[in-house]
Amino acid sequence: MFIYLSKKIAIPQNVKLRCTSWNKEFGYIACGGEDGLLKVLKLETNVSDSKVKGLAAQSNLTMNQPLEGHSGAVQVITWNEHFHRLTTSDQQGLIIVWMFYKGSWYEEMINNRNKSVVRGMKWNADGQKICIVYEDGAVIVGSVDGSRIWGKELKNSRLNGVEWSPDGKMLLFAMNNGEIHSYDSMGNPISQVDIYCLQDTGSSDIVSMDWYNGNHGYIETNCPSLAIAFRNGRCQIMRNEVDDAPVLVDSGITICQCSWNHSGDTLAICGLQQQGEEKTINVVQFYTPFGEHLRTLKVPGKKIYSCSWEGGSLRIILAVDSFLYFANIRPDYKWAYCTNTVVYSYMRSDRNEQCVVFWDCKNNERYLKYVKNLIKITACGDYCCLATRAEDSNTQYVLVLCNAIGTPLDSKYLDLQPIYLTMTKSHIIAACREAFYTWQFKNPKKVITLDVQVSNRKAGVERLFHADDVPSGAGGDDVDFNKAYKPTDDAICAIAATEKVLVIARESGTLNRYSMPQHALQYKHSTTCKPYQISLNCSSSRLAIIDISGLLTFYDLETRMTDPTRGNEVVGEHLKFERKDVWDMKWAEDNAELFAMMEKTKMYVYRGTEPEEPVSSSGYLCQFSDLQIRSVLLDEIMKDPEVPSKENLLDLEVKSLRDAREILSKNGLKDAESFIEDNPHPRLWRLLAEAALEELDLKVAESSFVRCKDYSGIEFTKRLSHLQNEAMRKAEVAAYFHRYDEADRHYLSLDRRDMVVAMRKKLGDWIKVVDLLKQGGGDDQQMEEAYIAIGDLFTDRQKWSEAVRYYVLGNNQERLAKCYYMLEDYEALAKLADGLPENHNLLSDIAEKLVSVGMCVEAVRAFVKCNKVKQAIDCCVQLNQWNEAIELAKKFNMKEIDGLLTKYASHLLEKNKIINAIELYRKANRFLDAAKLLYKLAGEETKKKSKPLRIKKLYVLAALLVEQHNEQMKLTARSKYHTSQSKKNQEASSSLAGMLNEDSSSFDDTKLIDQAWRGAEAYHLFILSQKQLYQGYVDAAMKTAYHLREYDDVMDVSDSHSLIALTACDNRAFGIASKAFIKLESLENKELYEELALDIFTKYLPFQKAK
Repeated sequence: MFIYLSKKIAIPQNVKLRCTSWNKEFGYIACGGEDGLLKVLKLETNVSDSKVKGLAAQSNLTMNQPLEGHSGAVQVITWNEHFHRLTTSDQQGLIIVWMFYKGSWYEEMINNRNKSVVRGMKWNADGQKICIVYEDGAVIVGSVDGSRIWGKELKNSRLNGVEWSPDGKMLLFAMNNGEIHSYDSMGNPISQVDIYCLQDTGSSDIVSMDWYNGNHGYIETNCPSLAIAFRNGRCQIMRNEVDDAPVLVDSGITICQCSWNHSGDTLAICGLQQQGEEKTINVVQFYTPFGEHLRTLKVPGKKIYSCSWEGGSLRIILAVDSFLYFANIRPDYKWAYCTNTVVYSYMRSDRNEQCVVFWDCKNNERYLKYVKNLIKITACGDYCCLATRAEDSNTQYVLVLCNAIGTPLDSKYLDLQPIYLTMTKSHIIAACREAFYTWQFKNPKKVITLDVQVSNRKAGVERLFHADDVPSGAGGDDVDFNKAYKPTDDAICAIAATEKVLVIARESGTLNRYSMPQHALQYKHSTTCKPYQISLNCSSSRLAIIDISGLLTFYDLETRMTDPTRGNEVVGEHLKFERKDVWDMKWAEDNAELFAMMEKTKMYVYRGTEPEEPVSSSGYLCQFSDLQIRSVLLDEIMKDPEVPSKENLLDLEVKSLRDAREILSKNGLKDAESFIEDNPHPRLWRLLAEAALEELDLKVAESSFVRCKDYSGIEFTKRLSHLQNEAMRKAEVAAYFHRYDEADRHYLSLDRRDMVVAMRKKLGDWIKVVDLLKQGGGDDQQMEEAYIAIGDLFTDRQKWSEAVRYYVLGNNQERLAKCYYMLEDYEALAKLADGLPENHNLLSDIAEKLVSVGMCVEAVRAFVKCNKVKQAIDCCVQLNQWNEAIELAKKFNMKEIDGLLTKYASHLLEKNKIINAIELYRKANRFLDAAKLLYKLAGEETKKKSKPLRIKKLYVLAALLVEQHNEQMKLTARSKYHTSQSKKNQEASSSLAGMLNEDSSSFDDTKLIDQAWRGAEAYHLFILSQKQLYQGYVDAAMKTAYHLREYDDVMDVSDSHSLIALTACDNRAFGIASKAFIKLESLENKELYEELALDIFTKYLPFQKAK
């Protein structure tokens, strides 16, 4: 970051200031001082010049309102930004709440305890509560409407300040003895905060506490956010109130106040720094949340009292004596620029990761990528590199190579913290304080697969060197990251690289110059400054150095001179050119003498050491090429980073380009050519060539294109020279400069509508082509081509309904089918298939689409229409339309019918649809398979104890199917043996053949055929026996039941033998009954049968004959 003083406001009558506070939401500044001084100021930017934005825009004091009500020195000021309130307190304990009404501030409420002085006032995060602490230990918590919520007296305690936790659930009270106590939001004590920064210095007063509320996210997870500053210069930055490992800072100054910026990534500490025994100076020091010192700002005056950040953290206000000083801040954004793409990151409160935006400025498209623990961003050419810390590791880091839309192309893990990062078209260079690492990445366009595992670290050429090493350029590619942990007395502080040279700047001012890609140390140059930022020009001959104070100097790397003291030759010279307060610079990509730099809020362009007229700007420099500088207003983008605007991109032309344009417009080609010969540059020659084309001076145009090496321009001028008609030349020139409407007029004036149509076709302006063809001069084929192209245009934008309309007009059924499918208009798709001729190439594709949505009938119709019956059958099978499949197979005599039947039957059986499977087999004349299923079904019904009549019917049906099978076999054999023999011989032969075919069946099938009626017989006897028994024919019933002994394989044994026992007992044939009971007692439930047999045979002997 860079900071400089920009504005100073004096307080009338030299009244000393005591405090100040900047309203971050609405921009009001409140300052309080002695004699009851209280003012509210407001600085607003002048927006009359829309091109000048941000800090470069002139700011005017639009409000300077004194507020009267205090008589003593105003010591405490706090804003309630949610409810537009200002609360102030003076040294007599008077508290006033001010409200904003109709453009001015008015007194709303007053409170005075008349007992003690207010030492601190703070509103909680949502502005609903205010906590006021008095020096005597009194604490009051009130609401925004002025009512008291609770009060408390902390006995034997003297208070020095207060702070709310971000969630509003806790209060921290600073005691006069240097202790901090935590209480809940209702005033109940919790614990004492441990202080670690005073362990070696003794006690000191707490002068400031500031707890960042997290509204704009955190730079990383578990980031320190609670700052506690002590008067003796010590500061403790904690993650929470119980953090046992806080960040400790020794600022070396007498602290007055500390304050976080709006995003919690920079802490400002203001105070007095001792210089000598008597002299002190005012300073503001800036730190990261991890205690790293960023900058120190010296402020004139005798004593600084207070500091406060602006809402966007681009300015900070300082109360010094009777003056308000404003300092502008240029933050170190994490950003880069590559191929018309601005890559920048910002923090979001709802995510732990940083959001990296890849903004394509040309097409105004954004691509987002969320990255955890982002450290740096750099870019070169078509690619950028993101440096991050690996997850769950504090010692491993990742370099991710991305293209211009944020797609990761390659990556490397390294055990070196990339504090400094730069990039060329072939190398990425990362450096820590002690060592630097280079990665020669492969051409990402050839990278197909990526693997970011540590084991694949050697995918590209990697080198690592310690800052004190003297590499010769030879040696292997072994990377020893242990070198990164070896200490050095002269740490690295900046790096810069081109394709030829790598420069490593060190804190002593030494510049190590290495050749690339050999990495050989060529020279060590000495400077007298500590570089903060360095940059090489396009020829690698000169190095720009911006030191820690913002001083820009240059070092010539190629100059050779003799050292007057030693007499030896010295390479390199630190040039005498200097510019102060420089915070950014950019070399031209095509001229080693040209560069642009940002000095405060001015942009300067230099050719050598000669500056051009400065331009007001606060943009960050992106690119300097073709005499044009592009800068981006990152400050404005960060106000709404999710929606960047092209208005925040600035393109500035250098003076020579502007002068050339002016000469061309006023004096003509000859004077402009003379000027450009004195100031040659390819961009200027191209400008002259374009102007010559406009005037149809082909000779000057061709020579200018030659000077700027524009081969396409040379070819164009030669083509123009062959055209004799001046109007035709004007048309071609207008088209060359993309003035197509003008070209249309010239062509039409020559009655060359065909040329207009051809040009519009090249441009892809097909709607214009259609309009031209409707006016005449075209045929149906051209019209269809135009309609199809318009349909393609809507298809690319996924406007399918519009595309359908044009595809219908263009008679393009293939793309029309795709649109119908995307619109889910399947009926229209089926109608399209019905309207196509037979064997059309599109029918198969439409059928596949219909299959994908389950429209079987329509799909079959389309398949059959293109003679793809097998696909139609497969479609029916896929959609479980087996009947349709069988019908198709029969209709077209497909050989696969047996396989289909088997699949369909299996499908039905899986769903337990046995009757349907039987019917399927019967219809297909596979009677034996149907009979098997019926036998199986009869067996299952037997086990279920179903009605005997139902089981008998199943067996009868099975037997009838077997008979049909036998008849079918005979008919088949008869057709085979159909000869000129006699009818009798023919029947005998067919019968014999049928028997032979039956013998060739499996054993189970043979048994089924031979005993087809066995099941029916068994249940016929079973039913007949019961019928006879009920009719009183007991003897006949017994004899009929007695035959059931032969059908144990068909019937349930317990049913048949129970009937035998029943009829035998009823017929007094106890011997037969005894045999039946013996069989029954061998079954599972024998106890019941044994008990019944005992009852019967104790009365009747088993040998007793029937009477």
